[in-house]
Amino acid sequence: MNELTKNDLPSSKTNLKKHQLPPLTYGYEALAPYIDEHTLFLHHDIHHGGYVEKLNKALEKAPEYQDASALWLLCNLDKLPKETMVAVHHNAGGHVNHSLFWRAMRPDASAGPKGLFRDAINRDFGSVEEFKLRFDEEGANLFGSGWVWLVWAPKDDGKLEVVTTYGHDNPMMKGQFPLLLNDVWEHAYYLHYESRRPDYLKAWWSVVDWEEASRRFDLSSNSTEELWEAEGGVLLVT
Repeated sequence: MNELTKNDLPSSKTNLKKHQLPPLTYGYEALAPYIDEHTLFLHHDIHHGGYVEKLNKALEKAPEYQDASALWLLCNLDKLPKETMVAVHHNAGGHVNHSLFWRAMRPDASAGPKGLFRDAINRDFGSVEEFKLRFDEEGANLFGSGWVWLVWAPKDDGKLEVVTTYGHDNPMMKGQFPLLLNDVWEHAYYLHYESRRPDYLKAWWSVVDWEEASRRFDLSSNSTEELWEAEGGVLLVT
C-alpha cells in the first residue's frame, strides 16, 4: 500500500493567485428537506465564502505561497511564516473540507455503495448499516466543532476507518485519504435541527453521493504521485 506524507504534496503549478469559492452543482433547495435551502445558502456562500476570503487575506502576508493549493498549505503548515500559520490552518482547512463536502452530496442520491467499495465496507465494518451506525455515533459524540470521515488508511494495511477531526483539520494531514465526510459544525444543521445533531446525521444519508465516495475509493489504489495529481486537480480551486 502507498503511504501519503506531506512531502508527497507539491504546490500547485497553476500560478494563479486567488483561491475562489467553488460553485455548487445543485440548487440551494435541492437537498431539502434533509438540508434546508437557507442553511445551504448560508453554509456555502457565507461560511465557506468567508474561509476563502480570509485565506486569500492571510496569504497576502506570505506572497511566496499564493500559488500553492489549499491542501498543500494545510499539509505543510510548518513551512509557513508563524504569523500566518493559524489563519492559514483554519481557513485553508475550511476551504478544503467544504470543497469536498459539497461533492459528497447530491439530490438524486442512490440507496448505498456498490461493488468493490461496498465489499470493503462490509469487510471492515461488518455491513453498510454497521458502518453508518459507527459513522453517526462518532459524529454525534464529537465534542465541539469538527468533521466525521470515512478514510482509507494506508498505514493500517489499507483498511477503511471512521475518524473525526476537530476544527477544520483534514485526515490527509495524517496520511489518511478521505472517501466520505460530514460537517458537524453547528452552522451545518442548527437552523433546521437545532441541537439535534443525531437527527441531522441520520437524515444526511438521504443525500450522500455514493458514486463520488466510490470514485474516491477507486483513487486510493493509485500510486502516491497519481493520487496527489488526481486529488490536487480536484481540490485546487483558484
